[in-house]
This record gives sequence, structure tokens and C-alpha cells, in this order.
Amino acid sequence: MIEFNTHPDKYKHWTLDFENSIATLKLNVNEDGGLNPGYKLKLNSYDLGVDIELHDAVQRLRFEHPEVRTVILTSSMENVFCAGANITMLGLSTHAHKVNFCKFTNETRISIEDASKFSGQTYITAINGTAAGGGYELALATDYIMLVDDSSSTVSLPEVPLLAVLPGTGGLTRIVDKRKVRRDHADFFCTVSEGIRGKRAVKWKLIDELVPRSKFAQTVQERAQEFSVRSSRPLDAEGINLTPLKRKIEGERIIYEHLTVEYKRESGIVNFTVHVPAEDLPIDTDSIQAAGAKYWPLAMARELDDAIMHLSFNELELGIWVFHTQGNSDQVAAVDQTLIKHQDHWLVREIILNLKRVFKRLDLASRSLVTLIEPGSCFTGTLLELALASDRSYMLDGTFENSVEDPALLRTTEMNFGPLPMCNGLTRLQTRFLNEPKFVENIYKNIGKDLDATAADELGMVTFIPDYIDWEDEVRISIEERTSFSPDALTGMEASLRFAGPETLETKIFGRLTAWQNWIFQRPNAVGEQGALKLFGTGKLSNYDKKRV
Repeated sequence: MIEFNTHPDKYKHWTLDFENSIATLKLNVNEDGGLNPGYKLKLNSYDLGVDIELHDAVQRLRFEHPEVRTVILTSSMENVFCAGANITMLGLSTHAHKVNFCKFTNETRISIEDASKFSGQTYITAINGTAAGGGYELALATDYIMLVDDSSSTVSLPEVPLLAVLPGTGGLTRIVDKRKVRRDHADFFCTVSEGIRGKRAVKWKLIDELVPRSKFAQTVQERAQEFSVRSSRPLDAEGINLTPLKRKIEGERIIYEHLTVEYKRESGIVNFTVHVPAEDLPIDTDSIQAAGAKYWPLAMARELDDAIMHLSFNELELGIWVFHTQGNSDQVAAVDQTLIKHQDHWLVREIILNLKRVFKRLDLASRSLVTLIEPGSCFTGTLLELALASDRSYMLDGTFENSVEDPALLRTTEMNFGPLPMCNGLTRLQTRFLNEPKFVENIYKNIGKDLDATAADELGMVTFIPDYIDWEDEVRISIEERTSFSPDALTGMEASLRFAGPETLETKIFGRLTAWQNWIFQRPNAVGEQGALKLFGTGKLSNYDKKRV
């Protein structure tokens, strides 16, 4: 089982150093520390385990180190920055693992960009040697790229000429969309396996600065300090400790403090239930700081994120995720009010941004998402985003027969109207009503009000509202029908339907990953017996099928 919880004390491949407002994140991959047997991680090449540590480090830098304003990404290895994803590992991996690996690494790199854009924690890359493939893609995720000026250090994306695949971590999109490299220059760069060095790399905007080796370390520190003084992150604030998640796996259940996940393997269904605590929660920043990682919205988000990652990699055949909530809606509304009130505080801002990233990961999950809104649910504000993220939602009209519970209700808060956007830059409500903004306006007019099934249906907030007579059969038939469809067809359909509206860097990266990289990774030219991935390092040439399709 792949484990996503880690800590700097357990890192095999990264080290973190701190000096005042500057952190240095150094890559020094343990070549014998691969996640699976059968390959060595030579030349700072990486597998999923390396990126799990990077993901953890990025999270900790945001929450545990508010004083850090600039993060330097570099390598501890002489003359090598990073050789990218390990080719032998890719050749040994299943198709599903390769695609999930690319998706996870993309999400990690986007979290770096998110930190730079929204948290005032700017990342710069100090390339002290060769940066190839995913190594250069890691640099592309940062705001500023520095390359040592010597006779050998280069940047390259050699996947097309060497491996018959594409850069899987957004490299092509970041080159032309983010760095604005000319298309003809980009075309040449992506087809020359030895890469580009020196003045041409600067001229073509592949890097930002070329520095002689004798002045490299000093200049990197100077640039880091320049970025640091521009940031508004508090130098005197105290961070919080991201304590290990409390998680028990019991048979077909995963039990967290605020989340329960239950499997039905025979039908491929997973039931998620988010629990809202009954006790009063902090309402001021001092109390939130004191609660730290135990503060409910942060704790719940970390648990949900862990569950999504665990299921995405370790439970491939559980294809239908069904969401439930339990608790008091007033509690969630109060939490949302607190978050909005104090959103300018560094920690509260990071909690909101973390919620945003977790819901984005849910949007991108290659699973069918269904929400059931029943009596006792609390789909309010932040938790309402689960229903809005789902492919379908069912809300019980009234109560179940002979039940003494109150009818199911929905409630919006300010959290539904801006702080938690999707990858397309829009809220989930804006995406739902892309050409009908009046629906969003009408929902906003009802902000804070409890909406029963009829009102929610009229406002367009749910898909269906069966009564107790039809509820069980309608929900059961819908989910059973879903399980009978091709998972491949569903993944393609869902990914296409979820991101209406404007295209952004993120939607381009994930859209191309879902479609083109997914397809190319299955083609014989890449993974066949005579494919480039299989023959890499053998000295043999691939015998490509030349047909364009």
C-alpha cells in the first residue's frame, strides 16, 4: 500500500534548511530508496515516493513556517539538478500508476504555484547542473529559474525524441502559456534530446538568469532576498505543527477523526461520511492558532485529502464515490463565518487555500461522484462544495416514513461564492450556471437560509429530489447503472463535463494529461516490446509504427 503521510524526519530524498526568511529545499535522491523494487533512482531521478516528500514539504512550509518568504529549490548533487521521472520505474509501472503518478506530480507543482501566487511564499529554482524532463518541469513550476553557466549544464524536455511520450507534468503547457516561449522555439527545444544551455536558454525565455559557477551560490541568495522583501508574510508569526493524521483501517473501513470511509467491494462503491463536531469551535485567530492542526476545517481537509490520495492509488476498482455528511449546519455556518472574517490572517488564509486545493483534487479524481442529501445531513457552506463538485446529487424531499428527523436542508455561505474556486477559476456555482448568472444571483439572495428540497430544486442546486417512496429505488438504480458502464468511458466523460467555462493553465494541463498522455502511454510506440520506454538504455532503436492517428 502506498502511504502518503510522512515527515521531514523520514525523508529519504529531500532536506530542508532555514535561514531567516529563506528556506532551501535540496534534492539528493537516495538511489536505493525507490518506492518499489526493480530500479535505482540514479542522477536525482524520481518516483512517486520522491514527490510524496515534496508534497509534504510544500504543505509544511506553508503552515509550519509563516516566516519563510522565499523557497530555493536546488540539488545537493554535483553537476546534476534532476534527471526527471525514472525511466525504468515508468517502464515497470502499470498504465494506471503512470497516469496517477503524473496527476499527483502535477497537483504538487500547482501547489507550489499556488503558494507563490496567494501565500507570498515565492519559489525560485537554482539549477546547478543538468535539468531534464520532469526535473526541468519542476523548475517550470517556480517563479524564477537560475542556471549555472558552465560548459555542460542544460535544460531539456527529451521525452518526445527519447521516450515517445510527452512531458507528463505540464511542461509543454507551462513553456508556452506561463513562460510565453515562442512556438517555433518550443518546438525545437522539445525535439532536441541534449537540451539547451547558456545564452540561448535565456534568450528563448527557458530560464530567467544565467550565472557563472563562481558566483552561483552568492547570486542565488541575493535573488532569494530580493523576493523575500517583496512578501507580506509575517516574519514574527509562529507556525503550527502538522501533526500525523489519526487513521485506522479496519477491514472495509477507514476511520479518521472527522471522516469515515466505507467500501462495498462487490459493487465498487465507497461511502464518505464527513462528521461535524458538536462542541463549540474557535472564533478568533488566537484560538485557531492554539488549536492548530486540530482545528476542524483544517483537520477535515487533511483527512479528506489523504482519503482521496489513498483511494486513487490503492483502490483502483472502487469507482463510485458517494458523499454524506452528519452534524449541525449551524456549526459549519459558524466556521465559515470565522474563516471569512479572519481571511487576512496568515493561518486562516492558508486553511482556506488548503480547502481549495483539496476540493480541486476531488474535482480531478477519476471517479464518479455522487452526493446524497438526507435528514441529519449538513451540506452547508464549505461542505456544500461536496454536492456542487459531484456529478449528480439526490436530495430527499421531506423525511423518511415514520422518521422523527427534520427534513434535509441545504444552506449557502460566503464560502460558496469565491474562496474555493475550481481549476477553471470559477466557483462551482458559476461553473454550473455558466450561461445563466441570474441563477447564481438568486442563490446568493438566499445566502444563509435553510433550503428544503423543493426550494433547492427550484434554484438548481440539486439534480433530483425523490420522496421517501422513490428514494431507495431511484438512488440504487442510478448507482447500479453507473457501475455497469465502462470506467474508461466514464473517466473521459466526467473529465470533459466538469470543467466548463474558461480554459486556464490548470485545465489545460489536466485536460491534456487525461486525454493525450493517457492515450500515448498505451501506444506500442511507447510501451510495446519495441517501444521507446521498454528499450531505453539498451542501445536499441525503436521500430515505430509510422501511422498518424
